[in-house]
Amino acid sequence: MEIFSNHYKHCDVVKVTGRLDSSTAPKLVDQLSKITDENRFKIVMDFSQLDFISSAGLRVLISTLKNCKRYNRGTLVLAGLTPHILSVFDLAGFTAIFNIYPDVISAVGSF
Repeated sequence: MEIFSNHYKHCDVVKVTGRLDSSTAPKLVDQLSKITDENRFKIVMDFSQLDFISSAGLRVLISTLKNCKRYNRGTLVLAGLTPHILSVFDLAGFTAIFNIYPDVISAVGSF
């Protein structure tokens, strides 16, 4: 798994490639914690090149979403989900929890 992060004026974009599972989830937690520790709580997750996500990856996203929404500070949105990753989110019931956008541009524009 590789993680690329860019800070923009209105939000941060975090791109995750490869597999997000129990062995790689701590790396994502560290990256997202760096962003939120700097009081930046508007985050776009770019999953356009994500191949696999496990329950450990889903837990990271839920805890980050809760942290961002606490005290109405911001939110975490998802962008570029491939059909099989979207089906995982749908099966877990996360499509009702997260705002999901077809691409990064529309996700960034939501802020």
